[in-house]
Amino acid sequence: MTSSSSSSATNAAILRMEPLPSSGPFPTMDPFLFCVYHKDMYPPAANAEMEAPRRGNGMDFNPTAPYRMYHGDAIPGFPQHPHRGFETITATMEGLIDHADSVGNAGRYGAGDVQWMTAGGGVVHSEMFPLLRADQPNPLRFFQIWLNLPSKSKMVDPSFAMFWANDVPQYVSSKTTSEDDATSSSTSTSTTKITNKEKKNYVTLWAGREYWNSGLNNSPPPDSWAADPDNDVAIWHIVLQDKEGALTIPPAHGGKEINRCLFYVEGGNGAVTLNGTPLKQHSAIHLQADQEVVLQLQNASSSSSSPPSPPVEFLLLQGRPIAEPVVQHGPFVMNTQDEIMQAFSDYRATQFGGWPWPRDDMVFDPTKGKFALLNGQETQPPKEKQEPSSTSCEAKE
Repeated sequence: MTSSSSSSATNAAILRMEPLPSSGPFPTMDPFLFCVYHKDMYPPAANAEMEAPRRGNGMDFNPTAPYRMYHGDAIPGFPQHPHRGFETITATMEGLIDHADSVGNAGRYGAGDVQWMTAGGGVVHSEMFPLLRADQPNPLRFFQIWLNLPSKSKMVDPSFAMFWANDVPQYVSSKTTSEDDATSSSTSTSTTKITNKEKKNYVTLWAGREYWNSGLNNSPPPDSWAADPDNDVAIWHIVLQDKEGALTIPPAHGGKEINRCLFYVEGGNGAVTLNGTPLKQHSAIHLQADQEVVLQLQNASSSSSSPPSPPVEFLLLQGRPIAEPVVQHGPFVMNTQDEIMQAFSDYRATQFGGWPWPRDDMVFDPTKGKFALLNGQETQPPKEKQEPSSTSCEAKE
């Protein structure tokens, strides 16, 4: 089912469905500007410099390759580049990323962490994917999401936030198909980090408040469109593994005024339904936000000798539309063409503060664990505290 008429005829919660592109950005709705799913099977490092076995060509986005170098040369990733007028949200599942920016902030994060950066009036940053392990592969999976800023916030000061995986709430469904797990407070649910999710259906709430008893969640940067609860911004990673249970997505707090889209990104092979409608292909599913939807793996019979099916994974994006003109040119997103021209002029004149790091493709020492450097203060995840040292933010030259 791919047409809006056939979808709505059988399922009132589905506004329309469209196939996801085989590569490149997903189709997004206001207030989101861009979303891309990175899935790279990086091999073991070629050397102690965390480099890949092959060199990049500066524009390596080959969707059929096991991994891509993107704009990187010896280390894959995106060397320093500017942004203005929106926010980047990097939500990770596997692997580690090195971040550095023109404000002097930096970090190494991944494996469930979320990095949220408000570009505002202008920032330069790098996002590099060092191959930290030489004795085993370095798989990397994450979503890069651009969230727009309203005109009043386009020129705010840049800001940076890191949400460690242990602080990101999760909901684990223990319901059968006959029970409603979206709103009940008497069920066995959790919005803390779950250590054993084997064969469970669960949701990681990278952003979004008061869903599945999650409370206020982590606070977005202060000028974010997501900082206002009335805008009902949510970013969820949904994983289905339990064929005996369903997972119910509750209605958006803001009802019909909220744009909501569900991206079917991994697994399934046609074995998942949404409110009883089979999802036959990887799709962008635009939903009526004031209605709950039920996701269910079809309980197809299989022999005990058959290999287990891979999990089915979705990304959900929702939010109140900003409903302002959008003019984009490369890394700048403003409201008018004149503002875009001014962004280029400002960048040429100021470099948005300049680049304070020793290399454009900034990476940190391979022995260094996860960290966040914000306003000159370095922190680590709660369970990965490291002893301070004079080289706590040492670059890898």
